[in-house]
Amino acid sequence: MSSASLAGGTSLHGGGFTKLCKGLAVVLVCGHAAVLIFPATVTYLALIPSRTIPFAWNLITAGYLEQSTYGVVTSIVGLLFMGRLLEPIWGSREFVKFIFAVNFFTSLCVFVTAISLYYIKTEENYLYLPISGFHGILAGFMVGIKQIIPDQELPLMRIKAKWFPSIVLLLAIAVSFFIPEPAAYIPILVFGTYMGWIYLRYIQSRPETKFRGDPSDEFSFASFFPEFLRPVINPVASVFARLLCGSSGASTDAHDYAITETSLPGSDSVEAARRRERGARALEERLAAERLTVVRSAENPQGDAAANV
Repeated sequence: MSSASLAGGTSLHGGGFTKLCKGLAVVLVCGHAAVLIFPATVTYLALIPSRTIPFAWNLITAGYLEQSTYGVVTSIVGLLFMGRLLEPIWGSREFVKFIFAVNFFTSLCVFVTAISLYYIKTEENYLYLPISGFHGILAGFMVGIKQIIPDQELPLMRIKAKWFPSIVLLLAIAVSFFIPEPAAYIPILVFGTYMGWIYLRYIQSRPETKFRGDPSDEFSFASFFPEFLRPVINPVASVFARLLCGSSGASTDAHDYAITETSLPGSDSVEAARRRERGARALEERLAAERLTVVRSAENPQGDAAANV
């Protein structure tokens, strides 16, 4: 990443939430308001597998439609805070591409899963359950944070960021046994996490190199699991990796990069260390800027009040 982009990211961090994230938050609020005022909106914008053909647009719109007030509040908070870290580091264009790709492919996987479950279990509920929400994209954001600052402890949680996606997914699956209609959100979380990893692992553009994705061992699929499970996970993950690397040019770039890098001892670790350093530096600069803002506000409350007026 260039120094200019890092400088731009720092200023955005220091200035609070980004304009793009605020705009997306407005979209979520408007979508929820439409559901409250016009309940029939769910029929046309949510992902209802039996209506996806011919209403194919719901593969895109479902991700931005929150049906509950709790859902829209959670999504906006997650979007603003995680987006404030990720967008300046990735860049606005890459941030939008990530959201669009994760949302679309998550919805597509949920649609295919629902149709498959209907044919397997012959339960019509899988065809007519309206599925929507931004939480699939939020799950992808958590994977991005795992990639950028894996060893950073999250505030108030005392856990490292690299375990955040796995813990959230595990808790969501555990809670699903005690609530009605878990199929309305669990598939979105699962596929959102996986599609976020697929995008960052094989597809994301990297301006500092001519390759795509992140082939480092620290970001492998097995890294989502505890050490004792990785010998079991690695062989399975390698099969999917070979399938992905053979299915698209972007994936092949990442695969070629991995092959090239393995010829240079320690190069994957160096690249991963640089990425973590950039993420940690951006986070530290944002926190320092916020502390400075608080101090200045405390020293000159009257000036701030006058400025606000």
